Amino acid sequence: MRIALHKTCLSTLVAVVLLAVIAPADAEQAEALYQAECAACHGETRLGGIGPALLPGNLSRLTPEAAEAVIRHGRPASQMPAFGETLDDAAIATLAEWIYRPPVVEPRWTQQDILASQVVAHPDGSLPDVPLFDADPLNLFIVVETGDHHASLLDGDTFERIHRFETRYALHGGPKYTPDGRHVFFGSRDGWITKYDIYNMEVVAEVRAGINMRNIAVSADGRYVMAANYLPHSLVLFDAHNLDLMKVYPVVGEDGESSRVSAVYAAPPRGSFIAALKDLEEVWEIPWPLPTEPVVSTGHMATPLEKRRGHDTPNFQVRRIPVPDYLDDFFFDLEYDHVIGASRGGQGGMVVNLDSGEKVADLPLEGMPHLGSGITWEHEGRRVMATPHLTRAAVSIIDMTDWTVIKTLETDGPGFFMRSHANSPYVWVDVFFGPNRDRVHIIDKASLEIVETLIPAPGKTAAHVEFDRYGEKLLLSVWEEEGAVIVYDGDTLEEEQRIPMSKPSGKYNVWNKTRYEEGTSH
Repeated sequence: MRIALHKTCLSTLVAVVLLAVIAPADAEQAEALYQAECAACHGETRLGGIGPALLPGNLSRLTPEAAEAVIRHGRPASQMPAFGETLDDAAIATLAEWIYRPPVVEPRWTQQDILASQVVAHPDGSLPDVPLFDADPLNLFIVVETGDHHASLLDGDTFERIHRFETRYALHGGPKYTPDGRHVFFGSRDGWITKYDIYNMEVVAEVRAGINMRNIAVSADGRYVMAANYLPHSLVLFDAHNLDLMKVYPVVGEDGESSRVSAVYAAPPRGSFIAALKDLEEVWEIPWPLPTEPVVSTGHMATPLEKRRGHDTPNFQVRRIPVPDYLDDFFFDLEYDHVIGASRGGQGGMVVNLDSGEKVADLPLEGMPHLGSGITWEHEGRRVMATPHLTRAAVSIIDMTDWTVIKTLETDGPGFFMRSHANSPYVWVDVFFGPNRDRVHIIDKASLEIVETLIPAPGKTAAHVEFDRYGEKLLLSVWEEEGAVIVYDGDTLEEEQRIPMSKPSGKYNVWNKTRYEEGTSH
């Protein structure tokens, strides 16, 4: 759980705490203050926005005492600052008590709400099948600019901006492409899924899957979209064509306890979606329909037909996989045989075989490993994975043959993103948290050593690398309101170009994301 209270909202929240005891006129003033200062962060009715919903159902794994600690000390990997030097204990306790109060009206988002929210701009699919621009459709980049809620479409060969368009507020989880690269799906914190036709540069459909959504996943054949919700506690399945609702899955354990969904992932070799649950010690696997004819294997990845052999779970039915602990941050091996998971509140990680459901290894990874940004490569004939840590200035490198930590690299601060490419000799990792957030380390894949540290914009956050489809050029963000995307040569590490952008939080190359390129998060 991430409580993302902004300092400008603090006086407002203190005022709102008094709503139950103050006079109606004062309550109206407090409400107006909340709407003016805080609604942009947490929604008009505390249902979430750029920060999560501040509702009791979203705080089930956080005790009031722990909530006080978060308010006092802040929280890593979030926008939640520390208030211990500006608030006394009584004020902190009051705030912690307030967020556990149920809202006056219980928030709900039903199947009928989902159906009513759907908007289809081109139901007949009449848009032309030929791009309106002259660029390689598989080497395009989508750049998400969170500063003013836009996205830019870049030519991956020339890095010219083809188009810039408005997006929903607070996109989260990264856009997902159809295999041909024509359509891209965006998911927002407040539950909206947007289908965008890249060829024609138009929105073709939208639907709201929930109130507080974590991310979306698209099946490998591009036919289905699944949304993972914090609120309500659900997974929601859509037909990708017009975002027609197919099924709502209440996420409930066998004992009746419900759970938020941390994230949902597509597992192409398995032909399934895999969901990480926040409040249940389970992983859910939901298969999609497979081709009736055998699929030809490509590269190292087994086909879905091969991976599903021996599993008789019907299409779109949940297969529950019990795990020894909560796993709300995931990494997969290349074959999707194993999930490497960690809990935000736990120490270390574990490796679970997805076929047997058995834990096969524990990983001694202290400092909140950010497994979702992990990558792999071949090193001396063995595949290794590497992950940054959210609360430790280190990168851990793990031998995936026996799941041992073979090296720990000390960095200039905790990091958030790692990236590479099969054709690149280097791994790039940022120093997202702390005073050295303007630095980026470059790790040599052969020596497993940091060989270069860049400072692209002194004093400004540098983060999130994405390579082009060939691994020759890469983009890095200056993560500021008046920021930029910097183009680097992947071999010489020389800067070639800066493209001004408004807080470019992430770049997503069509080829890398649809071909599950080595070195790119999936």
